[in-house]
Amino acid sequence: MALLHAGPVEFLYYWFHRALHHHFLYSRYHSHHHSSIVTEPITSVIHPFAEHMVYYILFAIPMLTTVYMGTASVLGFVLYIAYIDFMNNMGHCNFELVPKWVFQVFPPLKYLMYTPSFHSLHHTQFRTNYSLFMPFYDYIYNTMDKSSDQLYQSSLKGIEETPDLVHLTHMTDLQSAYHLRIGFASIASNPSNSSMWWYMWTLWPLAWLSMVFAWVYGSSAFVVERIKLKKLTMQTWAIPRYNFQYGLNWERESINDLIEKAILDADARGVKVLSLGLLNQAKQLNGGGELFRQKYPKLRVRLVDGSGLATAVVLKSIPHDAKQVFLHAGPSKVACATAFALCEKGVKVIMNPKKEYDMLKSQIADSRASYLKHSSNHMPQIWLVDNIDDKEQKKAPQGTIFIPISQFPIKKIRKDCTYLSTPAMKIPETMQNIHACENWLPRKVMSAWRIAGILHALEGWTMHECGDAMMDAEKAWSAAISHGFVPLIKLESFRSMDSVTGRCMQL
Repeated sequence: MALLHAGPVEFLYYWFHRALHHHFLYSRYHSHHHSSIVTEPITSVIHPFAEHMVYYILFAIPMLTTVYMGTASVLGFVLYIAYIDFMNNMGHCNFELVPKWVFQVFPPLKYLMYTPSFHSLHHTQFRTNYSLFMPFYDYIYNTMDKSSDQLYQSSLKGIEETPDLVHLTHMTDLQSAYHLRIGFASIASNPSNSSMWWYMWTLWPLAWLSMVFAWVYGSSAFVVERIKLKKLTMQTWAIPRYNFQYGLNWERESINDLIEKAILDADARGVKVLSLGLLNQAKQLNGGGELFRQKYPKLRVRLVDGSGLATAVVLKSIPHDAKQVFLHAGPSKVACATAFALCEKGVKVIMNPKKEYDMLKSQIADSRASYLKHSSNHMPQIWLVDNIDDKEQKKAPQGTIFIPISQFPIKKIRKDCTYLSTPAMKIPETMQNIHACENWLPRKVMSAWRIAGILHALEGWTMHECGDAMMDAEKAWSAAISHGFVPLIKLESFRSMDSVTGRCMQL
């Protein structure tokens, strides 16, 4: 079968392929395949029906011949078809993955196996490199592109793209592995859905193994996606750790080492902004990024935690006629900034935990301190929460509006209450390559913390927004709107806070 492929199949394919590049056949058939100048693996099977039929006949020659000779085997058929599919997809992957040592160990291999760079020249030059998988016919008939070897060498070296912005995130739960671009597209492009629980549990062993593998061998952040907005290039990097690992005290040092390595790598490559996503900005882990800013005072890359825009989104989610809110949150930057802003506007902020109340009271201006109240009995119908259990939720009055102020959604247990999304905005239509969503957020919606990093890069802001430093909320909001980001929800009208329930209308 190998001899039959190298002889009749490769020979006939070469001349058939050259014929397809005659203007008569090219315009009617083969131009469809060449519409992919920058190829992808799926390009390998994009052909008109007539071409497919010819390829079927060609590839049937080795198999049918062995049948007629009485030497056919099922394993031979399987291996031959696997060889065809692998080589076809590899040649169109637009990434050079054949190592140089392979050709050094066996030099004649250059005539028997093509490379992705070899075939990419055919899709750009059109009149060279016609061979199927074995380039020796191009050598024989002098149609070998003279730059093939040079392109192969330069492709192996690679040209690493330097993005303007890096968003540094991490995995959440085991199912979040399937929200990566490299996972299942049907799952990656939609938020978490409880109706898919049976499918997720089926894949759970695979997710568990990937978690163990990442835990043992994951020594650096990896690229999840590459995004563009106008001239701004962005990449999302993920730390190979999950939520529960961030809660392990003995893992904190190694996680901080991974974050530090990613920051230094971005700085060395000339990245302008690095935004810290999810638990990578946890205060108890690294002081919201302040640890790295203090350790490396000459950092050129700007570290952004996004608290300014997140605060703005939370404030815009509160009805304009609200007179009082209940703050059920820890001493986070967003919680403190939101409380201060509300008190400045004359809105009463009621708190229950005495410790958090005393801490905020000591920081607020005396002229506005009267708007910060401590009470365990008076419960308004607007709750700002970051992490709340079922028991605490049940204390809320009927018709309460729960507004999350953290990056993680709260559990919805009451049907008589309204639950808003975590602080987020809809992205501009001009943003490209968004193929996956952020777990629980709808398609084309991005968290405020991540958008803040994008705004930092677009506006050219030079300050670090980490530790205690924070971007002005109104300034961040105005910049987001001017660059085409849209509020995820709009609170059009609420009934009186004494009424049974409130309603929000989605845009």
